[in-house]
Amino acid sequence: MALQVIGAGFGRTGTLSLKVALERLGFGPCYHMVEVVRRPEHALLWRAAAKGDVIDWDGLFEGYAASVDWPGCHFWRELSERYPDARVLLSLRDPERWYQSAHDTIYQAMRDADSRDLPPAVSAQARMAREIVLERTFGGRFEDRAHAIGVYERHNQSVREAIAPERLLVYEAAQGWEPLARFLGCPVPDEPFPRVNTREQFQNRFQP
Repeated sequence: MALQVIGAGFGRTGTLSLKVALERLGFGPCYHMVEVVRRPEHALLWRAAAKGDVIDWDGLFEGYAASVDWPGCHFWRELSERYPDARVLLSLRDPERWYQSAHDTIYQAMRDADSRDLPPAVSAQARMAREIVLERTFGGRFEDRAHAIGVYERHNQSVREAIAPERLLVYEAAQGWEPLARFLGCPVPDEPFPRVNTREQFQNRFQP
């Protein structure tokens, strides 16, 4: 199975809700950062990819129809070239709200990972995430709000400029099912759009 949907949007743009939604629309299973805890051997593959090593993308994504969130979004160029028939989904939210949400959730979890007694799989995921997200994406300067938001906005603009319009959906989770289903050629489900992994839910999962 080749990837059919490539999520290029950063984490905390509704990506876990999108994972659930894509699976509901038939594009599942969908890869997300949470998959690395289930497959801890993938942490080493992602770190190798970040260093520029040649990766067997087909092997890494074996069995998956879609990918959203980090670490996949860091490699959106490579994936969009490897899977030229896949649609690209750029999930967005207001930059200031995105930064505050990311700061209060994933940043805290990655920053504090070494100070907590975590299961080995979670610890491996956290090390990989810290390298790809904090170091390589934000240059170790995520706490600099203006810098982080600048990285976020430049990333989004790069995706818009690189991907052909007919292949790209720029999307906010608040838009619900219709634009996503239309983009993927699916009927609109007769159920509420999923809303999972809110700030409070994320923080509760990582309480010591």
